[in-house]
Amino acid sequence: MSDSAQMVGGRYRLLRTIGQGGMGTVWQAHDEVLGRDVAVKEVLPPPDLTGSEREEFAVRTFREARAAGRVAHPGVAAVYDVLEEHGHPWIVMQLVHSRTLGEIIRDEGPMPPADAAAIGLQILEALRAAHAAGVLHRDVKPDNVLLTEDGRAVLTDFGIATTEDEAPLTRTGILIGTPAFMAPERAAGGQARPASDLWSLGVTLYLAVEGHSPFHRDHALATLGAVMHAEPEPLARAGVLGPVLLGLLRKNPAERMTLEEAERRLAVIITGGPPDQTGPVTASAGLGAGVLGAGATGLGARAARRRRRGLPLAGIAAGALVVAVVTGGAAWWSSRPSTGGETTRITPSVVTTLGRTTGTPAPSVSESTSAPAVTAGTSAPPASQSTPPPTREQPRTPATGKRPTQSPTPTKSKEKKPESPSESPGSLDGADRAEQEDEEPE
Repeated sequence: MSDSAQMVGGRYRLLRTIGQGGMGTVWQAHDEVLGRDVAVKEVLPPPDLTGSEREEFAVRTFREARAAGRVAHPGVAAVYDVLEEHGHPWIVMQLVHSRTLGEIIRDEGPMPPADAAAIGLQILEALRAAHAAGVLHRDVKPDNVLLTEDGRAVLTDFGIATTEDEAPLTRTGILIGTPAFMAPERAAGGQARPASDLWSLGVTLYLAVEGHSPFHRDHALATLGAVMHAEPEPLARAGVLGPVLLGLLRKNPAERMTLEEAERRLAVIITGGPPDQTGPVTASAGLGAGVLGAGATGLGARAARRRRRGLPLAGIAAGALVVAVVTGGAAWWSSRPSTGGETTRITPSVVTTLGRTTGTPAPSVSESTSAPAVTAGTSAPPASQSTPPPTREQPRTPATGKRPTQSPTPTKSKEKKPESPSESPGSLDGADRAEQEDEEPE
């Protein structure tokens, strides 16, 4: 059908084409009855359907359009009418004078994270209203997000919307939705659910800030495979929006970030509050199993910063404690009692014991700290092991003609005299040897 004026349904005059996609063409039209401009979507069935399959496709489109008509929210383009003409369905919707988010990204490139957060928050509000009415959009993508000049975001094209209990495949085997924005559970043949729309919003916001689709491939089957199994490239431009994107792109819908949590985090970003932090994760946990729990709260982030500021103080205190211990130990070591320079090794000393018993000469014994040395033929009684070694040694007096009647007390000189080469432990000097020879019986 050309852009020339043509009536549809006897009241909608088609003016020009304003959009086109895999499911059909969107026209700007004028309602001749109510005198207002509207958007009319021409829903085109796949060309390979048989006659009965086309009829079934039309019935399903009518049912989905009626479901979308139950959603009333400023962020949702309202559905006014649905009809069949020229062998396929037509859906009449609210006309919003705007540009699509996809068009802006293609013309101007990636947008700042704060701007994407403001758009995402409005789309979440629209999805909340749709889900409350039991309606799933199933095709959230940049080309279905309208942006007005006053900054309002409107979610449009509920033409393939469905209720929550509908299967993602039609009875003719057609997969409903755009593959690059389809949730993994739907790409695997599972049922659509509210979390499926949140995944599609996550992909939409990813494209808005990064400038490219995370899962788009050269053909549809490769794209669906990437949706189910591949991980997107690491975020390079998302900034504070990163935790929200990673939370929405968890492949397991049970672990995906909830609508309420996403709303709270986007509101914090828009108001300029501190972004929530995330924990370290692996690549599979970050996007496949979900990135990173979604992170700590703002209060937790401030507590973490306080802990980081306390680390230098703790290091200084620990260093001061080590210095105090070392200084105190050195002072104690230097002030302990002096032992007079003696070493722990005790050198043997020579002790002369003289004595006499009735009828039996008294043997002379020389002791050392290691073992007693007996020079006479008779054995001497063993020395007491409990007697401590002498601490001081006095110079020995030369032997005289008189023999002392008592054994002198062993002494030790203050300074250890160097031993002569001929002197050994346990030996007697010349005077003592002569005295011993005099005492031997004749």
